[in-house]
Amino acid sequence: MKNIFSALALIILFSCQNKAQNSQDQKITEAKPVQVPLQNGKARAYFASGCFWCVEAVYESIKGVDEAISGYSGGHTKNPTYEESNTGRTGHAEAVEVIYNPEVVSFETLVDAYFASQDPTQVNGQGPDIGSQYRSIIFYQNEEEKQIILKKKEALANKLNAKIAAEVYPFQKFWVAEDYHQDYEKLHPNNSYIRNVSIPRLKRFKANFPSELLKNNH
Repeated sequence: MKNIFSALALIILFSCQNKAQNSQDQKITEAKPVQVPLQNGKARAYFASGCFWCVEAVYESIKGVDEAISGYSGGHTKNPTYEESNTGRTGHAEAVEVIYNPEVVSFETLVDAYFASQDPTQVNGQGPDIGSQYRSIIFYQNEEEKQIILKKKEALANKLNAKIAAEVYPFQKFWVAEDYHQDYEKLHPNNSYIRNVSIPRLKRFKANFPSELLKNNH
């Protein structure tokens, strides 16, 4: 009898946790998007697609992109750390802030690059990186961006005849990751993960993306 009560208590506990998490997720997805103003003529866009080391390198290879910064977004806690995010309990995904010149590259092209640089059907991860902290999310700041994302997602689903895993979130807040994560692929080319995962992913992207949209010296 004692074991039955213990089991019931665990079921109730997990049920309450799941309901709380679902409530938090719903609050995030239904929030009003935050519009980030232009700074010195430069716009910002936010994407989550597996390990941010990989995604940062992909976006920095595109003409018109000044910089991609690694960080966390899409969650419900403040000031998340790498260790906290990796538990999956903060709701955040590893993400990048892409700083770009909208007169050189459009948000639409950045979304094309997003889908071209990943397995768009993989749920909760990319490649060997598995977990909600590695899930795919595209963040929009206004209705125009949202419609661009939804149309491209639908077109890709029809092309592949498959469900596209990327979630579509209203942008709320981007938390910059710890300093040692920034420019990781560039600064640590001999790291085993960089050699075996990041660089091959970048090369696959560059081989399949229009060359006229890519930097020559990256």
